Amino acid sequence: MTTNSRLVDATPAEVWDVLADGWLYPVWVVGASRMREVTKDWPAVGAKLHHSVGVWPALLDDHTEVLESVARQSLKLRARAFPAGAADVVITLDAEGAGTRIAIDESVVDGPAAYVPASLEAAAMKWRNSETLRRLAYVVEGR
Repeated sequence: MTTNSRLVDATPAEVWDVLADGWLYPVWVVGASRMREVTKDWPAVGAKLHHSVGVWPALLDDHTEVLESVARQSLKLRARAFPAGAADVVITLDAEGAGTRIAIDESVVDGPAAYVPASLEAAAMKWRNSETLRRLAYVVEGR
């Protein structure tokens, strides 16, 4: 598991508004290329984002499902990316001064990616989630 965090100049409610808009997912999540569908109950438990990963024309369709959801506090997702597998991603929001500390914890739970040595997996996720948080901050602070 790897953890990344970033302080953003926004309230937890403002960050949650971005997380709760499933159509914005490919704007801030590294690897997500486009949205195909967002279930009406997003981000409730069981809701799904139907997205594509990769770079056109080599796009693969998959989905991300909400496992746990506490409004303005945390979101636990099972992100699938065939054929690599799946990862559990926990996003937490903690008020810090006038801003919010956003943390992302991610761990591979299924598929061939689960066999990647832990040190390589951690390095790749650390980079990826650092950029994901940078993009999320741009969206949140730019609204």
